[in-house]
Amino acid sequence: MRLLRAILFNIAFYLWTGVIGIVGLPVLLAPRRVVMRFGRMWSAVTLELLELTVGLTHELRGVANLPAGGGIIAMKHQSAWDTLVLPVLFDDVAVVIKKELTQLPLYGWYVQRAGSIPVDRKGGAASLKRMVARAAAASVEGRLIAIFPEGTRAAVDEHLPYHPGVAALYGQLDLPLIPVAVNSGLYWGRRSFMKRRGQIIVEILPPLPPGIPRRKVMAELEGRIEAATARLVAEGRARDAAALR
Repeated sequence: MRLLRAILFNIAFYLWTGVIGIVGLPVLLAPRRVVMRFGRMWSAVTLELLELTVGLTHELRGVANLPAGGGIIAMKHQSAWDTLVLPVLFDDVAVVIKKELTQLPLYGWYVQRAGSIPVDRKGGAASLKRMVARAAAASVEGRLIAIFPEGTRAAVDEHLPYHPGVAALYGQLDLPLIPVAVNSGLYWGRRSFMKRRGQIIVEILPPLPPGIPRRKVMAELEGRIEAATARLVAEGRARDAAALR
């Protein structure tokens, strides 16, 4: 049954994405905000398809921790689901993405026009400087900036090093740093075709104010995200075990 649900979701996802990607091509000529709203609609419908076929939903906690006036969202990354949900949870968010994603047909065109922030992970200091400049421009527009500090998806219970991109943004933009924990990997694993029913939990944690020294803020960020993620993973496992009884 799980395999059938995964197959149904993938069929629905690629049909939906292909049709809307082609039909919506004229939207690429519209202002950035219109393209962003279009992309948000694509994400929202994709999540509805996921619920309909797989039975996978999500719960958002800690909305009151979002500061007024913008900030940098640093989110744990366990699944492709995380990138799908960001524009739904945070509206006009500017997401730091791998440069390779901008080179994909259709998807790459939309994410560029929507104002995503591509970063070349092999580009060194020059790439970080361009990323910070684009993030600063997005911040002036009043947009939240979102980044996955590990730079790639981590398996459940895996702890990857946090990359310097989040520290560069925090040090240069003078914005609060907002840790976000998630347990999405329990239900849609890293590079996994299989997906399973359940409820993913996303938790926005209290923000770290601007001005904390780099080493201290990175240690605090990593500690908060990893501890909260471990707690959400344990909660998800306990919930799933109870459902089987």
